[in-house]
Amino acid sequence: MPNEIKILYNCVRILLLTLLSYMLFRTLLYRPQNLSSRLVQMTAHISNGAVNSSSNGSSFAGVSLQDLPKSNTFTSNLPPDPDFKTPSSSQNARRADLGPRMVKGALYTFVRPEETSDAELLGTSPAAMRDIGLQAGEKDTSDFKALVAGNKTYWDSSDEKGIYPWAQCYGGYQFGSWAGQLGDGRAISLFESTNPSTKTRYEIQLKGAGKTPYSRFADGKAVLRSSIREFIVSEALNALHIPTTRALSLTLAPNAKVRRERIEPGAIVARFAQSWLRIGTFDLLRARGDRKNVRKLATYVAENVYTGWTSLPSILSEPASATSSTTINPSRDVPPEKVEGESSGEENRFARLYREIARRNAITVAYWQAYAFTNGVLNTDNTSLLGLSLDFGPFAFLDNFDPSYTPNHDDHALRYSYRNQPSIIWWNLLRLGESLGELIGAGSKVDEEQFVNEGVTKAFAPELIKRAETIIERVGDEYKA
Repeated sequence: MPNEIKILYNCVRILLLTLLSYMLFRTLLYRPQNLSSRLVQMTAHISNGAVNSSSNGSSFAGVSLQDLPKSNTFTSNLPPDPDFKTPSSSQNARRADLGPRMVKGALYTFVRPEETSDAELLGTSPAAMRDIGLQAGEKDTSDFKALVAGNKTYWDSSDEKGIYPWAQCYGGYQFGSWAGQLGDGRAISLFESTNPSTKTRYEIQLKGAGKTPYSRFADGKAVLRSSIREFIVSEALNALHIPTTRALSLTLAPNAKVRRERIEPGAIVARFAQSWLRIGTFDLLRARGDRKNVRKLATYVAENVYTGWTSLPSILSEPASATSSTTINPSRDVPPEKVEGESSGEENRFARLYREIARRNAITVAYWQAYAFTNGVLNTDNTSLLGLSLDFGPFAFLDNFDPSYTPNHDDHALRYSYRNQPSIIWWNLLRLGESLGELIGAGSKVDEEQFVNEGVTKAFAPELIKRAETIIERVGDEYKA
């Protein structure tokens, strides 16, 4: 290992220890007890590892990587890139043929990671290993090191069986303006794993593993310095019980000379989440008028990302209030086909899905404000449908209280400042409301054949729009409460 890499590696270790010590200090001395206990109440039903972690004393010893249950629910249920509909078509294509390019009518493209030569595993998160369900010594195996470096997949080209990696397709509003198709430009999902003990399913993903159809003008790589930051902050937020995506490992790619402001060493972060879907996924479908896939995606989110339609919150029996027990813990177990409330504001199952997404994001942004965490790029493509802290670019914890602070040096208007985070998340949720508005506003007609196949009639449109506006406003009151 070159001397400069050794020095950098030691600096990373020191930085990690310093940051974790600082976080522990803040947790012990400055944790806002009243807010914390209220947030715990509100998150009691959430299965995200940050709240109900399997690393909380479980006696489960873990399994090997080979024995870890794996699936591909995402690619089995959602539409693929029409130009590469099967894993074999992607495998047999030249990488240049895969893109970058525009992808329509799809939620993902099959794409394999680029191989990494002389990869070196710099570190793993023991808590992440436990939460996924891997045994303690698995990080030292050649299979694990190859997997997190992008040199191993679970698809067999000889018999075309197994799970083929993929990159997601989505769009987004960036700094308030529509940015068009974005997608996973340097992230590739390998498979979904299920912890044998907790039964929690995670989507395992590599960031910095090479070009995808969504890389646009970029190289699909990640530099070491930004990878270190994501690795540290993901696990620090989880340790603070803030809902977040997670980081499993950090791998050095010494031969990947990545050009940014200067030539820098490359790296790959193996990360995981119960879902990588974001508001921007719906944004792109709505922008393209793809109402069929808006409905398909919403159904997938309810049935596969959440734990089913009955897990979603019921309409409140009284107006939203910060002191109301029903606002904090609404009733659930509503049958999917049931429509609740008065006709002008009746809520179907898609309205309940919208409410749950908004509530989860409200909880997360409340944690950010309580712990003075500032995410410098809260675009809709960085806002999770599960309410997870997601995609860490510029971020910071406030050392000195400054409501106008933003870690994003390009944010001259302070759009994503600490003060503005709650209102910006709601702005993003309004964009989601626009994407789901047709389904939300349809009320009891949402499953009628004419509506499903032909859409909104001119005569029905005013009623639908009014109902959608009423429900979105009602959810907004809950978000603020």
